[in-house]
Amino acid sequence: MIAALLLAAVAITVTPAPARTAAGAALPLRIGGRAERVADGWRRQWPGTYFEGAFRGRQALLRVGPGEVILHVLVDGRPAATLVKPAPGLYRVAGLSAGRHVLRVEVASESQAAPTTFGGLFADAGTTPLAAPPPLPRRIEFIGDSHTVGYGNTAGTRDCTQDQVWATTDTSQGIAGVTARRYGADYRVHAISGRGVVRNYAGFAADKVPDAYPYVLFDKAQAADTAGWDPQLIVIALGTNDFSTALKPGEPWKDRDALHADYEARYMTFIRTLRARHPHAQVLLWATDFADGEIAAEERRVVARLTAAGMRDMGFVAAPRLALNACHAHPSVADDRLISDAIARYVDAHPAIWRR
Repeated sequence: MIAALLLAAVAITVTPAPARTAAGAALPLRIGGRAERVADGWRRQWPGTYFEGAFRGRQALLRVGPGEVILHVLVDGRPAATLVKPAPGLYRVAGLSAGRHVLRVEVASESQAAPTTFGGLFADAGTTPLAAPPPLPRRIEFIGDSHTVGYGNTAGTRDCTQDQVWATTDTSQGIAGVTARRYGADYRVHAISGRGVVRNYAGFAADKVPDAYPYVLFDKAQAADTAGWDPQLIVIALGTNDFSTALKPGEPWKDRDALHADYEARYMTFIRTLRARHPHAQVLLWATDFADGEIAAEERRVVARLTAAGMRDMGFVAAPRLALNACHAHPSVADDRLISDAIARYVDAHPAIWRR
């Protein structure tokens, strides 16, 4: 399904290219997020990935690879189309005015089940590739769970099937996308719905976020190459899945106190690893008031313990009261903006973050 919009007075279209269309020269790309180079493009799995290229001309091509995905296509920063589960192949972006344009493709959906492949951006007839847009001077990394992913945030209802959750998840309209646009920042999102620090939702067995974090994909076959990525701000929200459900028989913690101790120790180790990799980054934790305040209390304690141990540039933000009227009582896009506002109040009170 392809939903096209209007840009200014020009009708921008994004449509499947006719059979036997030949892609011209590849546009040099600026890639936001982790992606591994493969024969037919870039394979990625963490949410919020985006690809940008620049060209001079009235049209260009993009190639969609295998995997179910929702892609937002933007031209010069404005929405042109949304591709929902597009078939693999070439798509033509046409109807542009003459001149220089920046073409951006954003992954909106979560790809927890399997990676997807983006095939790249290409020149079309009469199009001249230009250098990739330069990296932005501000950089933010977001680490978390479904709240950071933007799980079902566009749904407008709590009652959702899993298919509806997938279709209404939009990381670009979530906390990460909203906050990054506010500050004109590049961003990366390392978040997985249902996962925690030491315990996943209801105790289900799967890698926790710190286990998956070092890798390009969730199969953990290849370590992520972080060269060139040095965020000034790392925003983390982890604990909802550790604490929002009761412990069950057979889980490794005898009681809540044992779970707290394990959570705090693992979380502090994870943050120390992040700080070692990015020694000048501000680390900001945030939490909702879920679980009768247990999550926020534990995140506050992690910040307090690390600060007492000598770690500088740590902070905590409590999210405001939220409506939670998106899928399965998750934050809606309106809630995401409230959370982003709370993060922004902290950031604006610490302007030195951007001078690091």
